Amino acid sequence: MANETGTLQPDATSKPKRTLAAASLDRNELKRSRSFYQRAWSTFRRDKVAMTALAISVLLIVFSFGAPIVAQLTGHSYARNNLRLQLLAPFENSSYILGTDANGRDILTRLAYGGRVSMLVAGLSLIFTLIIGSTVGAIAGFFGGFIDNLLMRFVDVVISIPGITLLLLLSVLWRPGPVGLAVVIAAISWTGVSRLIRGEVLTLKHRDYIDAARVIGATDRRIIVSHIFPNVLSIVIVWASLALPSLIITEATLSYLGFGVRIPIPSWGNMLNEANQFYTQSWTFAFLPGFMIFLAALCFNLVGNGLRDALDPRLNN
Repeated sequence: MANETGTLQPDATSKPKRTLAAASLDRNELKRSRSFYQRAWSTFRRDKVAMTALAISVLLIVFSFGAPIVAQLTGHSYARNNLRLQLLAPFENSSYILGTDANGRDILTRLAYGGRVSMLVAGLSLIFTLIIGSTVGAIAGFFGGFIDNLLMRFVDVVISIPGITLLLLLSVLWRPGPVGLAVVIAAISWTGVSRLIRGEVLTLKHRDYIDAARVIGATDRRIIVSHIFPNVLSIVIVWASLALPSLIITEATLSYLGFGVRIPIPSWGNMLNEANQFYTQSWTFAFLPGFMIFLAALCFNLVGNGLRDALDPRLNN
């Protein structure tokens, strides 16, 4: 609009319109300003399959580790039996929502406690595996030379040992509880992650920022902990999410064969073993623990696939 002198003045009420190019530029700048893990989470959230699997996985974990609450809600102990109510079908009795087993024990309560044991063993196995494998792989890759050769030949020896045979032998000689079983499983499961981390460390240790850290006097320990480990963390997360299902199945296999967690402590594996001879009389008795193993392994695997895609820098753009 014109003033008294005839010059044009901008209208105070008018707002400049942003062009599409400027808006696109702002979005790109915002994307670059976000951290790597923020971008990864944004990518992961867009994966509907992975998000659904994550939600189910969280529910399984809450159900399993909330087993005492489940027992209070059902009013049954995982060990209390009632031989007059053997092999009830689901919803046949209002007090036993998922029915009873061959000893008249509540299946829902035992599934919760069995899930807690199975996931506890798998989780502890994963932690012990990461500690051993990460330490061996980082040391071998960082120092190289004789240390690398010695540790990698030891890894080759461990890999050559038949895993299930060794687990069965150790379980026969030593009756492990959940923690002991986790240690036994981890003792033969760490080799894969150690090789993975060794390969990544071999590529990272020659980067410029590692040389800069050496110049300012950083110790080897500080370089590994502060500079190398954060850069392999995404790989470790993906490996852990994909390894957890196999650890759950390993525990279930050992318990099913009678070499894992022993009765009366329930686990999904030994519940499946108990149901073997009764599946013709109550198919749900055998189906439910097997389905829980399948569901947990499937969901954790799908979460792992989603994390792998989200944490891949080539896809996370």
